[in-house]
Amino acid sequence: MKIAGVAIMAVVALAIVMSSCEAQQASNVRATYNYYNPQNIGWDLGKASAYCATWDASKPLEWRKKYGWTAFCGPVGPHGQASCGKCLKVTNRGTGASVIARIVDQCSNGGLDLDASVFNKIDTNGKGRNDGHLMVDYQFVGC
Repeated sequence: MKIAGVAIMAVVALAIVMSSCEAQQASNVRATYNYYNPQNIGWDLGKASAYCATWDASKPLEWRKKYGWTAFCGPVGPHGQASCGKCLKVTNRGTGASVIARIVDQCSNGGLDLDASVFNKIDTNGKGRNDGHLMVDYQFVGC
């Protein structure tokens, strides 16, 4: 009976930890754009000189191209290797347009540095291009 109780507690604790990782989010974050152009380099993280290439360059092509790419240095969430491969739902605060992006790199702007194709998907009114950045909300989500 004791073993079953301990096992149940361990499962509950694991579920809480996993859900807290996905529940991490931030609002009013600056998002710029970068020209990774993954479609032109075969979705090769090494050719993109992406920070996460060390851990994710050998992932299957389908995994690397499933979501658009972003660098992450936001105020909430894991950083460095711990952020690699995770996905974010990024929402343009001005228009409400959103997209899922995969973290493949790190940055230093205190927010996100989205691949231009990802940026363009949520810059539905062109204001982000005109201003050189968007203000977004992001939330970690499952990939």
